Amino acid sequence: MNKKYNYFLPLLLAVMVVMGMLIGARFQPGQPKSNDSGSKFSEILNYIKTSYVDTVNTNLLTEDAIKAMMTDLDPHSDYIPASTFVTVNQEMQGDFEGIGVEFNILNDTILVVAPISGGPSEQLGIMSGDKIVKIENKNVAGIGIKNDDVFKKLRGKKGTKVNISILRRGISKLLDYTISRDKIPILSVDASYLIDSKTGYIKINRFSAKTSEEFYNSLSTLKSQGMQNLILDLTDNPGGLLNVAYDIASQFFTSKKLIVYTQGRVKARSDMKTSGNGIFSKGKLIILVNEGSASASEIVAGAVQDWDRGLIVGRRTFGKGLVQDQVQLSDGSAVRLTVAKYYTPSGRCIQKPYTLNDREDYYKDIMNRYKHGEFTNKDSNNIKNGHKFKTAGGRIVYGGGGITPDVFVALDTSFNAEYINTAISKGLMNRFALMYYDRNSLTIKKKYPLFEQFNKNFQAETEMLKDFKIFALKEGLKENPKKFSVKSDKYLAMQLKALIARQLYGRSYYFAVANILKEEYVKAIELINSDQFEKLSIRSIDY
Repeated sequence: MNKKYNYFLPLLLAVMVVMGMLIGARFQPGQPKSNDSGSKFSEILNYIKTSYVDTVNTNLLTEDAIKAMMTDLDPHSDYIPASTFVTVNQEMQGDFEGIGVEFNILNDTILVVAPISGGPSEQLGIMSGDKIVKIENKNVAGIGIKNDDVFKKLRGKKGTKVNISILRRGISKLLDYTISRDKIPILSVDASYLIDSKTGYIKINRFSAKTSEEFYNSLSTLKSQGMQNLILDLTDNPGGLLNVAYDIASQFFTSKKLIVYTQGRVKARSDMKTSGNGIFSKGKLIILVNEGSASASEIVAGAVQDWDRGLIVGRRTFGKGLVQDQVQLSDGSAVRLTVAKYYTPSGRCIQKPYTLNDREDYYKDIMNRYKHGEFTNKDSNNIKNGHKFKTAGGRIVYGGGGITPDVFVALDTSFNAEYINTAISKGLMNRFALMYYDRNSLTIKKKYPLFEQFNKNFQAETEMLKDFKIFALKEGLKENPKKFSVKSDKYLAMQLKALIARQLYGRSYYFAVANILKEEYVKAIELINSDQFEKLSIRSIDY
């Protein structure tokens, strides 16, 4: 009993200290009350400082105490230390300051995967496949450099300069560049392209401050190219900013519609209705979702489903319907506190059940759903025992645990061979594709100047697959014929081809190749090109 008490005492004291600091801030100085908790905790803090047997690190106690407090709340309230706040905030703001290259470390050398569109590196002519061998005249090749080291050397304040030396295939002399750092966008639209003459595809990986603009531009471009139908891919999109989800959903309506409303214990209900200026209110719309689609993704899918504007295809979403306010503290850290829940137009709360101070079970929910068979059998979706709601057209939908799709697509587990999983976890396919591109890029570009030529004629099964397996074997990955299949070979070949397409033509073309293996994508195309879409959806609503 004494051991347990001694173990929890420091954490308990830390929690008391910080609670005292927070609570005490609400009271006017000089007016303590006998039952003032803030004064009591201040007394304890002073007692620790003056009498504790060892030197006290107040900052460490404070950090531990705040983290402990957060774990007693809902699973999405969180504390962000000052040391990581800048990086986290950059992702949500949608930009950072640097030279603007995507890179990978290959054979202990910084390899430029691609210059970021519109960034200073692209403007200076830095190319995919270039190798950065010197930064500020100091060698950075063959020294065991890590990703964090590269960030520290290449990122910096806008307007500052950095000197780099590049080795480019076909040129014996190093190329020297002086690059002025600038704001670099963190793109949230992974892909935007026409599948055929009428159907477009857009994939969004997060909802950050720049996503609305990116999506609008992609949507406008595809419409100008003749797009009449859209597949919006929100699979594995964890969400982000609420107002961005509202902006994106609004593009699908030209009449004023409720997209989402929020309400909390203290916060009054707040409705978010469209202005009625959406640019894609007509045409077939399919949104792809899965168990990794959360938060803002669920707002968009829920609004489209509730108004019967389109079809939701895939598997039940994560179920995050909590709204966080972020408050930055004086030391540069921040607290994200849940202040409300969000609801779809029909009144559904998408938040799945949770218990305070029980985050472990909450995040085990996805694995439990997998074990229960929900990812492979639509009838295993037990959320249908929850509260029923009706869409604008009268269809039954369910609340209290994510968005259940209109059309279920089972998780394809046939690619989960041990060989493939190991190749992915060790990054072997990426490394091989980078090396293959480095050796063959000039030949491939000459042979296939256009993506359409490459996609139709480049056969990865014969061009790359055998060499990859030889490379993988040298890296210690041996193929087991008994656990391998023709489908496994097809998956490997398609992934390798997609990685090369990304290097050659841009990030959208990775998905243009790889999506053919995605069951939700294939099903969406099938639905759009058949009369099944009209049978499943209700098209009499004024959008």
